[in-house]
Amino acid sequence: MTANNRVVGEQQQTVLSVQHIKKKIGKKWIVQDVTFEVKAGEIFGFLGPNGAGKTTTIRMLVDLIRPTEGKIQICGYDVQKQPEQALAYVGSIVENPEVYTYLTGWENLEHFARMMPGVSTARIAEVVDTVRLGARIHDKVKTYSLGMRQRLGIAQALLGRPKLLIMDEPTNGLDPKGIKELRVFIRKLAEEGMAVFVSSHLLSEIQLLCDRVAIISQGRVLAVGTVEELIADGTNYVVWQLEPRAGGEALLIADGVRLVEDPDNVLDVAILAGMGDHAIVTIMSPDQIANQVSRLVKQGISVESVQKINPTLEQLFLEMTEGEGIE
Repeated sequence: MTANNRVVGEQQQTVLSVQHIKKKIGKKWIVQDVTFEVKAGEIFGFLGPNGAGKTTTIRMLVDLIRPTEGKIQICGYDVQKQPEQALAYVGSIVENPEVYTYLTGWENLEHFARMMPGVSTARIAEVVDTVRLGARIHDKVKTYSLGMRQRLGIAQALLGRPKLLIMDEPTNGLDPKGIKELRVFIRKLAEEGMAVFVSSHLLSEIQLLCDRVAIISQGRVLAVGTVEELIADGTNYVVWQLEPRAGGEALLIADGVRLVEDPDNVLDVAILAGMGDHAIVTIMSPDQIANQVSRLVKQGISVESVQKINPTLEQLFLEMTEGEGIE
């Protein structure tokens, strides 16, 4: 289910508004121009290569550092001018959840509840049920698995009934089962109307999880949109296995087909692993494939295989950031 399928009234509300924020440290601009919005009831992904300014942006969202320029609003409150009011609507897990391992899960939540107005014992029990920790909540946290600690951190973030949940690398260290459980849980929160902001280095998870995505590189947002919109705007790749290779390649070039010189920079690892050593990677519209196959065969070229690459978020990311690594 995407944000477009959720309650319209919930989806229309802008919970987080980031307008042209910039951050200068010393003489260097770490963040040069970042703009996006997160709506109620949607899961918003934030992706960026190393040094892109992703972590700096997240720290500005929760007022750990202040932007040099620009404006951040949460539920209509300016984070710089009205930090208490704005952050009252935020629950966040930035980096690792801060928990006391020598206390039980329940004691941890009681400790954090004392620092927040209006959080009752009933509310603690409610969030414990939400994150499904009831069977272990009275055990020492040092006995918890990483996934259980992550859920306890989320419970802590939910205590104050936030409208915006910010999660920085929430799947770090989780096994596949833990990642799937977290994905289902985050989706449930969004379906209940919460805005969820997620940064992650796992592009496949972002594609599965998020309704919309922002891609940031060198301190600037390069694109914002639904995963489907971004992928639709991506390049169409076709992989050929031809014999003889040189003759087939020459015919493709002669017909104006663009060849990809360095596939490693634009195709994800899974696709590269399945390609033969003599594969030819081209850029072309899928509806041109049949004509090219016919032309190659008429010229005596054996078409051993032809594969249309279904676009992925990782492919788009590699294109836009020119193969840079993920933060």
